[in-house]
Amino acid sequence: MEIESTSLQFVPIFADLPTNTLTEIEKIGSKSKYIKDEPILLEEDAGNALFVILSGKVKVSRSSNDGREVILTMLGESDFFGEMAILDGLARSANVIATEESVVFLIQRNDFLKLLHDHPEISIILLQELTSRLRNADMKIKALSLKDAEGKVATVLLQIAEYSGKIKAGVVEISELPIQQDLANMAGTSRETISRTLHSFAKRGFVELEGNKLRIVNFEEFKENFE
Repeated sequence: MEIESTSLQFVPIFADLPTNTLTEIEKIGSKSKYIKDEPILLEEDAGNALFVILSGKVKVSRSSNDGREVILTMLGESDFFGEMAILDGLARSANVIATEESVVFLIQRNDFLKLLHDHPEISIILLQELTSRLRNADMKIKALSLKDAEGKVATVLLQIAEYSGKIKAGVVEISELPIQQDLANMAGTSRETISRTLHSFAKRGFVELEGNKLRIVNFEEFKENFE
């Protein structure tokens, strides 16, 4: 199993570990590759491993009662998932699908729990990350329950911008905006609403669209208007 230590150093829960500890983690893990649209995890699967994304992107989703996909979040390089089932031993609570060719690093449940025991600093960082994800989930629940369609779309754009946007002189650029259907599944609305709202934002000067790139022209103003 060959994986550069620097790959794990960018993962939040491993970032402060010494090189020799990262080497230990490399030895207990394994690597798997997934093609675009291939399931990595499915709801109700046994929670027997933690996954770290070495390259590529995935979407985390659930299915509604009427069969619609609801995207909870999008994850990319150095993100991790599967920690909830690892900690409580229950089945997976969501689907995880590769949105492009992806390589993930797997650590089996017993090995990860031993890692937490041997390196309690990982537990602290893990709690901080889980708290951050909970705050984001609260923000999304508020948007879906209280805001109109425009507010829902804006909330999704803000979350993507905070996660993967690059800021320069107050302008935030999202270099790879998810496809409109995925945006719709994240916002709990339709693809047509996404298209109409994005063009409305562009017409009003909030954003600039260029292919799959989106720029939020004045990020702070956009946040004040829609948070």
